[in-house]
Amino acid sequence: MNTAKISLRGVHKSFGAHSVLNGIDLDIAGGTVVSLIGPSGSGKSTLLRCINLLEPIDDGEIFLDDIDISVPGFDANPVRRRIGMVFQNFNLFPHMSVQDNITLSPVRTLGVNKAVARAKAEELLERFGLADKLNAFPDQLSGGQQQRVAIVRALAIEPEVLLLDEITSSLDPELVGEVLDVVRELKTSGMTLVLATHEMGFARDTSDLVCVLDGGHIIEQGLPSQVFSAPKSERAQQFLERIIRAGRL
Repeated sequence: MNTAKISLRGVHKSFGAHSVLNGIDLDIAGGTVVSLIGPSGSGKSTLLRCINLLEPIDDGEIFLDDIDISVPGFDANPVRRRIGMVFQNFNLFPHMSVQDNITLSPVRTLGVNKAVARAKAEELLERFGLADKLNAFPDQLSGGQQQRVAIVRALAIEPEVLLLDEITSSLDPELVGEVLDVVRELKTSGMTLVLATHEMGFARDTSDLVCVLDGGHIIEQGLPSQVFSAPKSERAQQFLERIIRAGRL
């Protein structure tokens, strides 16, 4: 029996004639932080969307606690309650307050009592320094605040795993730190986190496992110290050398 929280075996995904994932094998242990890095278009975001069942895979298997969730017709809703996802563009409802954005899914999808959901929202906003934004609307928030609200919204359904898709890529540089601090805090709480990221220093310092993707393949995976200091794959070496020359590591 596999002890991984999430396992991918031989996962393939294409869009038309374009192959995006080419035989992905990956084990994600519970309570760990896994960072997916690599050039744009390497398959990082698609991999996250497949894990969350937002995209059906063409071949292979995806297991959540040893249950194959990738079989055709598998009910995605219970999976998405256990595997939350945060997107790079926040995706907050502009006509709803912060509180209503956060409580919508617990109340409507999970049937949580509205008062209980609101108390949970207040608790999470307090935890992440947003207590004074409870009644604000998204357009009254900075990009960093919006992204923190999006993370809180994902946490409100109490997922076991959180997928983070380039959550800092739409932010001004000075706002990146406040969002990454939230991820660090989640790591200390023991949540399983899988993130696609271009924040190389953060991936090096915070991850338990780093995977380098290129052309839909995982070309390197291991501890951050090994991947960033002594990558075995020539393609991974080239990618990281470019990152270093650009001053991003």
